[in-house]
Amino acid sequence: MKNELMRNKGYITLMVAQAISSIGDWLSMIAVITLVGIKWHASPMEISFIILCLAIPMALFGPFTGTLADRFNRKGLMILSDLVRAGLILILAVADTIWIVYICLFTIGVFSSFFVPAKNAKLKELVPQDDMKSAMAITSMIDSSTKILGPLLSGALVTMFGAKTVFFIDSLTFIASACLIMMLPKAMQSIPLATDSINETQPSFKTEMILGFTFIKSKLHLLVGMVFLGVSLLILQLSDSQIIVLLRELPSVSPDLFGYIVTASGIGMLGSGMLLAKKTDYQAYTLMLTGVCGIGLSFGLMAVFTHFELGYSILWGPVLGFLAGFTATFVFVPFQTAVQLDTPVHLTGRVFGVINSVTTTATIIGPLLGGYLATVLGVVPTFIITASLLIVGAVIGYLAKNKINRGNQDVSKSQQGTPRTTTS
Repeated sequence: MKNELMRNKGYITLMVAQAISSIGDWLSMIAVITLVGIKWHASPMEISFIILCLAIPMALFGPFTGTLADRFNRKGLMILSDLVRAGLILILAVADTIWIVYICLFTIGVFSSFFVPAKNAKLKELVPQDDMKSAMAITSMIDSSTKILGPLLSGALVTMFGAKTVFFIDSLTFIASACLIMMLPKAMQSIPLATDSINETQPSFKTEMILGFTFIKSKLHLLVGMVFLGVSLLILQLSDSQIIVLLRELPSVSPDLFGYIVTASGIGMLGSGMLLAKKTDYQAYTLMLTGVCGIGLSFGLMAVFTHFELGYSILWGPVLGFLAGFTATFVFVPFQTAVQLDTPVHLTGRVFGVINSVTTTATIIGPLLGGYLATVLGVVPTFIITASLLIVGAVIGYLAKNKINRGNQDVSKSQQGTPRTTTS
C-alpha cells in the first residue's frame, strides 16, 4: 500500500511543495525575529504580536477560507496564496518600521489560511481512501523533519547572509512551491451536494460555510475528537510556551538545553510518524487518548525533576522532549486521518477550515493564559496543573469511549433513515 502511495505522482508533488513551503516558513520566522528582536530591540510584547499576526487570521477566517477552498479551484487558490506570500516576504526585506512587519505578517497569515484547507482538500482528491492513513503519517513526518532542519538551516543562513538576504531566499521557496503545485493534476469531479438534486439554485455562501459545522456535528466521533483536540491543545499550550522559563529554574542548566529538547521533540514526532505510516490498523480515538496521556506524563516529570533540581538535565530533558514529541503525533495524525477518511471531497475544505480555526484559537489563548498562570502561580505549579489536566482528560475520554461509540452508531442509524434532502 505504501509502495502504491510512493508511485502517486500528484501526492509526491504536493508533499515536496509542502516541505519547501514549511522550510520557507521557518526561514521567514527566524529572519523576522532576528530583525525585530536583535536589530530593532523590540520588547517582549512586540515580539509576541509577531506570532499573533500569523495565528489570528487562521483562527478568524478558517471557516470562510475553507468554504472558498470547496467553492473554487483548490490548485489555483494554493498557487495564488504562494505567489502573494512571496511578494509580501519581499516587502519584509525592505521594511523599516515594525508596523509594516505586522501588516505584512497579518496578510501572510490571511493567505496561509487559504492555503491550508485547500492543501488538505487537494490531498483528499489525490489519495485513495486505502492509502490515506499512510499519507497523513508521511505528511506528519515532513512537518517533523522541517521542524528539525528548518531552524538549523535558517539560523545558519541568517548568520552567513543576514536577515534581509534570507527574506529573498524565502520568497524563492514560495515561488518554487507554486511552480510545483502548477504540475498537480486538475480538480477531480467531486460528489454533488445533496441539495443539488432538489434545488437548481446554488446555495448561498453563508449556507455553504455552515455546512462545515453541520457535517462535524453529524459525526459524533469527529465532534468529540475536535473538542478533545482543541481543549487538549489549549491545556498543552499553557506549559509548552513556558518551557524556557521552567529550564531557568534549574541551578546549572546548559544554554543549549532548550535547543536539544526542541530537536528531540522533532525526532520523536518523526519516529512516531514513521511508525504510523507502517502500522495503519489503529483506532484513532484510543491513540489520541494515549498521546494526550503521554504528553501529560512528560510535562509532569519535567516539572518534578526541575522542582527537585535533579542533575543530568542534559540527558533527561531531551528524553522527555522525545517522549512529548513521539506521543504528540498520536494526538494529531489519527484525528486528521479520521477527518480525511470520513469527509466527502466536496466538504473537505470547509471541515478543515473549521478544525484549523478551533486549533489555532487554542494556540493563541494557551500561551497567553500560560504566561499569566506562570506569573501568578509559578512555572512549576503551572506544569503540574497542565500535566494533571491532560492525564485526567485522557482518563475521562477513555471512560466515555463506549458511550461515544454508541452515540455515533445512533447518529449513523438516524441518518440512514432520514431522506437525503434533509442534509441541507
